[in-house]
Amino acid sequence: MNANPLGLLGVDRLDTPIGTALLVIDGDGLLCALDWEDHETRMRQLLRLQHGTVALRDSRAPREIRAGLSAYFEGDLASLATIKWRLAGTAFQRKIWTALTRIPPGTTMSYGALAAQLDMPKAMRAVGHANGANPISVVIPCHRLIGADGSLVKYGSGLERKRWLLAHEGVTLAR
Repeated sequence: MNANPLGLLGVDRLDTPIGTALLVIDGDGLLCALDWEDHETRMRQLLRLQHGTVALRDSRAPREIRAGLSAYFEGDLASLATIKWRLAGTAFQRKIWTALTRIPPGTTMSYGALAAQLDMPKAMRAVGHANGANPISVVIPCHRLIGADGSLVKYGSGLERKRWLLAHEGVTLAR
């Protein structure tokens, strides 16, 4: 957990083709969580685990964040790279989350392949746990991790959203 709790955070809502996204912004205007309105409890739990006690207040997200996400959902897949974010978590989690951002849109990787790429070939379960604790859905593309057999597995916001995100990025699933 981060030793410097964020305290008061802003929360904005953005309508997307797969539901209303909750955008949580810190005092510097950086994205520190993105989840879906129907998963707000999970999002708050992840924030508490990573930042300690935080309070959310309604606040407009910076234009750059809203524009980057809107552009992504309109088909500009590269626009996610323009969004500035800040994460807490453990050093291991941050390593996994940073590695996720290097999986290009339109591609997938298995948990084991990501672990091997990071020179931790036996850490696929730990990679899975870190992936599941990712507080910034879509922008840190945890949806791009799939099972070793090419199947959709585990997505905190539901497999239908994961399927939609991958199809939106042009991924054809084997299963």
